[in-house]
Amino acid sequence: MRRTYVIVLMMLMVLAGCQWQSKKAVDEQQPDFDVSIVRYDRIENLYLTLADFAALHQMRTDYPVQTRTLIENVLQLGQVNAPDINTRFLMYFQDSTLQALVADVERQYEDVDDLNAQLTAAFRHLTKLLPDIKVPQVYTQIGSLDQSIVVTDSMLGISLDKYLGADYPAYLHYDYTERQRKMMTREYIVPDCLSFYLLSLFPLADADQATEVQRHWHMSKIQMVVNSAIGQKVFSGEYIDKLESYRKSHPQMSTARLLMLEPF
Repeated sequence: MRRTYVIVLMMLMVLAGCQWQSKKAVDEQQPDFDVSIVRYDRIENLYLTLADFAALHQMRTDYPVQTRTLIENVLQLGQVNAPDINTRFLMYFQDSTLQALVADVERQYEDVDDLNAQLTAAFRHLTKLLPDIKVPQVYTQIGSLDQSIVVTDSMLGISLDKYLGADYPAYLHYDYTERQRKMMTREYIVPDCLSFYLLSLFPLADADQATEVQRHWHMSKIQMVVNSAIGQKVFSGEYIDKLESYRKSHPQMSTARLLMLEPF
């Protein structure tokens, strides 16, 4: 009887060990999803260059949120349902600088497989750091050098016209600073996507009354998480260094809790 008890106990221990190993293996797996960019910019391009009304119809029926965001919030041309808004939208892009933007976006971003892979890896890591967040639908658009990333309704829009290279002629013409132009490159698309998305999920409380230190601190927390998700130090600075040191001394602190830290 005693021997039977020992055997049963050993079997239970083995089973428990197998279950622990299995759970550990599952925990260490990356979340199983892929990010694939919706090429809204290509449909937009057809309308802006060829006045293709089939493309306009597709923009309005298949991508109503993206179209409303572009026309009303990014370009600020008026209400998307205004009687003459289609003409205003088309004529707005007849400017020679904007026509060049449209053509250069098509040329530089013919293939975005690299961005799909980078976004997939980054969001997989991010959802391990912040398990409760939802992965947004990512799409590309052509703006007018106003906003680089827009976030709305669980969607994340990339304005490709803001990522044509540090020496792009229009950026020099419009007097973007060297520091700004350094970040207007393909390499900053994924870090910017994560930064703006996290800012939409974790906004700075009472931002209008916040001090400069509070703003820098909050942005540094966001950037440190982005660095972790991407796996390289894209962003750096004094506050990020402080946060990294603090994180090393508090390894059990969750990322969500870290984003709540007050300046120190």
